Parts: sequence; C-alpha cells; structure tokens
Amino acid sequence: MMVRDFEGKTAIVTGAGAGIGRATARQLAARGAKVVVSDLHETTARSVVAEIIAQGDTAMAVIGDVSDQNVVDHVVRATVDAYGSIDVLVNNAGIMDDMSGPHEVSDAVWERVLRVNLTAPFLVTRAVVPYMLAQGKGAIVNTASEAGLRGSAAGTAYTVSKHGVIGLTESAAVIYREHGIRVNAVAPGGVATNLEVHMKTDAMGLAAIGTYAANVGRIAQPDELAAAIVFLASDAASNISGAILPVDSGWSAV
Repeated sequence: MMVRDFEGKTAIVTGAGAGIGRATARQLAARGAKVVVSDLHETTARSVVAEIIAQGDTAMAVIGDVSDQNVVDHVVRATVDAYGSIDVLVNNAGIMDDMSGPHEVSDAVWERVLRVNLTAPFLVTRAVVPYMLAQGKGAIVNTASEAGLRGSAAGTAYTVSKHGVIGLTESAAVIYREHGIRVNAVAPGGVATNLEVHMKTDAMGLAAIGTYAANVGRIAQPDELAAAIVFLASDAASNISGAILPVDSGWSAV
C-alpha cells in the first residue's frame, strides 16, 4: 500500500504533461498530494489529470508556458485559490538544444533554451517562495541534468542552462536554509522520455559530444527519476538541502 506522506500538501509540477513530470505528478498524487499539472500542452496536461483522478487522487491542470511571467502568476494564483497552499514545487519543464558549439548557436536557440530551462525555474521559484516563507516550510526540487555536471553531455545552450539550474538550486538552498525551505535538484542522465532533440547534423558540438556517448549507461525510465524527486520533496529528506543528486546509472562517476 502506498504511503500517504504528502496528505494535506499541495505540489506544483511544471512540464507535467509527459515524461519525468507526468511520472512525478502521478507519484506525488498517489502519496496524497493535491497536484497542479502545469504544462504548455493542454491535451497532455488534462490527460495526466484524468489519470490521477481515475486513481482516486486530486489534481488540476493549468496550461501555459512558465517562461512567461503572466503564466507563472496564473499558475500560482490558481494553485492558492484552489488548494490554499504551496508546499512542493518541482521545476521540471525543459527543452533540448540542437547540440551546437558556442560559435554555432543561433540567438533564437540560445534565448529560447535559457528562457525555458533557467529563467522559467527562477520565475516560478520567485513566485512560490513568498508563500513558503509565510508558512515557514516548503520543498523545491529542480530538474538539472548530467549536462549541468560536465561539458560533454549536450550542446552549449543546454549545458549552460543546466549549470545555471544547479547554481539556482545551491544559491536558494543557502538563502532559505534558516527559513524551513529546502531546495535540491536531480541530475538525470539518459531517460526514456519524449524530449525532442532537433540536432544539427553538422554541428561541431554533436561531433565532439558523440565521443563520450558510450559513458551514458542504462537509459532510465521516468518513474525512476520521479522516485528521486519525490524523495527529495518528502519529509524523509528533511535534512537534505543544496544537494544535486545524479540519477544517471553512474555516468557522473565515469
């Protein structure tokens, strides 16, 4: 029987319409959380909500791009209006780059990848933290990446964005250390998700990174990442903050 250790808590999961976000939303709901499924795509978000309700749990969808401040404000306001609190935030929404090296990255790719992968988690964190400060507790878990731990796992824009997520995680963990708010991140390696990769086949970054592909190891399932995220958000991790947890089949140890 599933432990209901999130009973009475509310969780926002961004990018929850598929992959790691969907698995995380479902696991949190199964453990008693009221879950806000935040996603850009209405059809998939509402599908996840339907799955959660079908298992007898509570969720609602809020649609929009969380790299837009207006959408972030709407997500937070809708959450508080519906459920009264925000106890857990999972900043999971993200996109891949095209594997370009620095001299090949277009302005459009750079700006979009940094906006979605780094600015969005910052915006949602900034909007949520005042509620957590007011209640004296909260847990934030960010989805970083193996690319945030090294320079050989993705193109330049994605790599920079995920190094930034780690910086955001560690900075927030220190700043809110004495205020009951824990901030951690997972660093996935290869995961079987629908994250789209539109690679430039002639990119120098792709050619260089391909050299290290043999180190990836076993490809994880989304539920394996979700289990780590839910652990970090739970009271079982009550003394863990500022941690970057690789969930990567040992890739970071190679």
